[in-house]
Amino acid sequence: MPDDSSPQPLEAQVRTRVQVPLRFADGFTATADVFTFRDLADRKEHLLLGLGDWQESLDRAREGFEAPLVRAHSECLTGDVLGSERCDCGPQLREAVERISKAGGFLLYLRQEGRGIGLYAKLDAYALQDNGLDTYAANVALGRGEDERDYLVAAQMLRALGVSTIRLLSNNPDKAVQLEAYGITVTEQVPTAVHLSSANARYLAAKRDHTAHTLDFA
Repeated sequence: MPDDSSPQPLEAQVRTRVQVPLRFADGFTATADVFTFRDLADRKEHLLLGLGDWQESLDRAREGFEAPLVRAHSECLTGDVLGSERCDCGPQLREAVERISKAGGFLLYLRQEGRGIGLYAKLDAYALQDNGLDTYAANVALGRGEDERDYLVAAQMLRALGVSTIRLLSNNPDKAVQLEAYGITVTEQVPTAVHLSSANARYLAAKRDHTAHTLDFA
């Protein structure tokens, strides 16, 4: 979260833009304009994907019409790449690409695995969950925060493309709170679908009950 006593980071700058065709396992295809950046606050290699007619969505927002649809998606190697059903990350990524491609907007792919604790620590947390802890308690048992993610770099990337107002595709209210604090106006929080399975039911229930994610199992 922002700290008023800390020096303000440099504005990020676009370093590369390249067009990448995408194909998902179910055959869905899309085309993304993939942007890389200089001067991101944490010096990590985060990506912004412009999907659909994102430029038109920006132009329309500047004229007072609906803001572009944006998802800040945290990297999840187990879910996004390996198809793990212990979380809902892979299905959310697939859903987001399709919905944003239709509406015009941006997907931010943020390198903050395991709610910011890293890949190995996330797998350690899985082992603790197998012994009865929920996803938040497991992080704390490892000596980490329940959620260590910070969305400053997301705000930097959006500002670098001239994006100041968005509709946020997310079930997580903390993302909207942080982006607003970093100067991005969130006009609407648009929930994703509920990607429920027998393997992730307890995980999703913890997100709903502990951190007020907008998940309606009904």
